[in-house]
Amino acid sequence: MFSGIIETTARVVAIREDQGNRHIVLECPFTQELKIDQSIAHNGVCLTVVAIDGPQYTVTAIHETLIKSNLGQLKEGDWVNIERSMRPDALLDGHIVQGHVDQTATCTAISEADGSWYYTFEYDAASGNITVEKGSIAVNGVSLTVVNSQKGSFQVAIIPYTYEHTNFHTFRVGTVVNLEFDIVGKYIAKLMKQYV
Repeated sequence: MFSGIIETTARVVAIREDQGNRHIVLECPFTQELKIDQSIAHNGVCLTVVAIDGPQYTVTAIHETLIKSNLGQLKEGDWVNIERSMRPDALLDGHIVQGHVDQTATCTAISEADGSWYYTFEYDAASGNITVEKGSIAVNGVSLTVVNSQKGSFQVAIIPYTYEHTNFHTFRVGTVVNLEFDIVGKYIAKLMKQYV
């Protein structure tokens, strides 16, 4: 389980294709603290550390992950949001994030707001996923509050700290991001479908 509070960004240093799998080699400030078999969220996708070599570590994404997330679009030099799994004694500063991406969205607009930024994202609403005004959503693993919730689109407000310490500063119109919708909302939506 994760909280959506990004610890750092990691740089992609190599990508190796292996049949339907993709081995992604990354470098981050706390690689020396990692261990094999550890779960880490990469742009919100929970992946397992499979190798460590000096300042670099490797994770593997399977075909299903690659088609349902933006990890299949990564290339060398890209920056990825990183969060290690929560400890049981840690404060839940964001919201409950499972590391299971529901779908991707596309950034359709970026506007400045007196020192902060509004990002607009559009996603395929046919999947049944929804946002609610002032509800939680994870965008590339970042716990954020939804504003201007519409069917198939929403906005988030990004403060300078988040802009600088996540990969939000690399987003442009057309950037594809990972979405994990609020787990409580997903359960309620499923229950509503069963009893309506």
